[in-house]
Amino acid sequence: MTSTADARERSLREQIRSLPTDPGVYLFRDASGEILYVGKAKSVRARVRSYLRPDVLRSPKLAHLARRIHGVESFVAQSEAEALLLEWNLIKEHSPRFNIQLRDDKSYPYIKVTLAESFPRIFVTRRLKEDGSRYFGPFTDVKAMRRALRAIKRMYAIRSCHYDMPREGPPRPCLDYHIGRCKAPCIGEQTEDEYREMIEEVVEVLSGRTARVRRTVERRMQAAARTLEFERAAELRDVLRGLRAIESRQTAIDSRGGDHDVLGVTAEGVLACAVILRVREGRLVGRQVHYLENPDEESEAVVVGAFVKGFYLRQEEIAPELVVRVEFADREIVEEYLSTRRNGRFSVRIPSRGVRRQLLDAAERNAAHLLAQDRLRGGAETDGAVARGGDAQPTGDGSGRVRGVPEAAGRLAAALGLGEAPRTIACFDISTLAGSESVGSAVWLVDGRPRKDEYRRFKIRSVELGRTDDYAMMQEVVGRYFGRRVAEGKRLPDLVVIDGGKGQLAAALQAMEGSGVSDLPVVSLAKREEEVYLPGRSGPVRLRRTDPGLHWLQRARDEAHRFALHYNRALRRRRTLRSRLAEIDGVGPAREQELLRHFGSVDAMSDATEEELRRVPGIGAVTATRLREALAER
Repeated sequence: MTSTADARERSLREQIRSLPTDPGVYLFRDASGEILYVGKAKSVRARVRSYLRPDVLRSPKLAHLARRIHGVESFVAQSEAEALLLEWNLIKEHSPRFNIQLRDDKSYPYIKVTLAESFPRIFVTRRLKEDGSRYFGPFTDVKAMRRALRAIKRMYAIRSCHYDMPREGPPRPCLDYHIGRCKAPCIGEQTEDEYREMIEEVVEVLSGRTARVRRTVERRMQAAARTLEFERAAELRDVLRGLRAIESRQTAIDSRGGDHDVLGVTAEGVLACAVILRVREGRLVGRQVHYLENPDEESEAVVVGAFVKGFYLRQEEIAPELVVRVEFADREIVEEYLSTRRNGRFSVRIPSRGVRRQLLDAAERNAAHLLAQDRLRGGAETDGAVARGGDAQPTGDGSGRVRGVPEAAGRLAAALGLGEAPRTIACFDISTLAGSESVGSAVWLVDGRPRKDEYRRFKIRSVELGRTDDYAMMQEVVGRYFGRRVAEGKRLPDLVVIDGGKGQLAAALQAMEGSGVSDLPVVSLAKREEEVYLPGRSGPVRLRRTDPGLHWLQRARDEAHRFALHYNRALRRRRTLRSRLAEIDGVGPAREQELLRHFGSVDAMSDATEEELRRVPGIGAVTATRLREALAER
């Protein structure tokens, strides 16, 4: 052991002696202060000391972690449940490289029911707020979510306006009332109690408990028919048909009924897939898919425990029972905490036979299938994968693990004649509409997976408004990207992909030469025939449609196109909104900037109530009303 290592270990032992023996959370930091790992313990001092024991260091992952620890920080908690919450909040905030992490699901939508309002609204959102609303999701199957929401809105007359009712409202009902999509609570045609009763049913349907609602609606329909309220009976009949249609798409699982989630997890290499089968009233009502990163070298119990804590501790809707394959650490604390959260018993069950065991097997088969699909698309790493000459090329990434080159990278290197398998790809695209709001995008993929922290977007400066010059725009974007990357000393990609044909490729090469990175491999991908063009080669390279290397190029191209298009649309929406805001009395450039600074985006401003708009400095009650109307029109 070197003198530096001796000094580091002595310093660590000194720090450990000062750690508390209470429950809490500990953070390991490296020499630069970066957080390596966040953990929870009943006794912080005893748990941290265990990392220096020889038997713990037999694990390559833990040994590598222990070698990098230079500092320990701790937080004392009043209970293990509090420590559990703190641990996962810190993991979510800092994303330590040695923790198993649930992939960020911020891009997944939720259905929001604004229960804090007197007349709640229901809509799709991607932002969670602690505002008294009820959230359902996240939904990984967006089409299924929107289909369910459309069905619910056909069955129930839910308002779509943004009025702060009953404090404010229109002088007369809108078109929704006249076409039967709203019962006009804004003018008193529907009471708050009647509206609330309807929303309670919707919440039950969104929770998957359609049978309970169906029985209630049947009783009301029969009562309305007995009292000769035929119009009301017809409305309830339509609701009943909608509920039966929803139930017809659900699979009957258990004749005894019951609500529970079934969790199947499959891990391979540096990725794990978790599938949740949601069973409500004995029917399979949905499936959720999530991925975890950094599960390598960990047992199934550790991966299951990481997912349960990372996912369920922040859920709004919690089933009374969770079915898993194995026992995991902190099970009792999770059960206790989630029982408190749902105001009823929550238990984790490990079945050995019966319907739950069959569902567990099905969930794990789903997870294994999805993980295999992901690997075939080139997104996962495989041991013994194809590289140059078919040999696995082990590479170190600084984390202490040896990884095989993905098959897609090896095939791509062979097909394009590259010296090394391209593990990192940067791809560029241009988006413009008749020369309006011309933008460029640069995306970064590592082993076929997007690294969104490396994404960059550009507003075109060199081409005049109204002109369309794809080559000049591509040259500008590529030149600005690599010019800045070289200046900041950042890593360069193994392969550069340009969306377009030979002209875009030539423009990109010229820009890269000007930035001093002319030695990087560059190709372009023409969309019509999926032809790959290489510098100095007259004809294209055609890869087979089933080639995983082509799939990598397509994924990079499609992601760059999506990112550029999203930015283009955002700029056009902002321009449209600004032109509309400019027509509002009292909203000048200064207040417009203040609104955008306060809300952060046009979408957030559109979701704001009049009360929230009035909180912006300089926005009064009259201006807020005009703003709300303009935003509602948008």
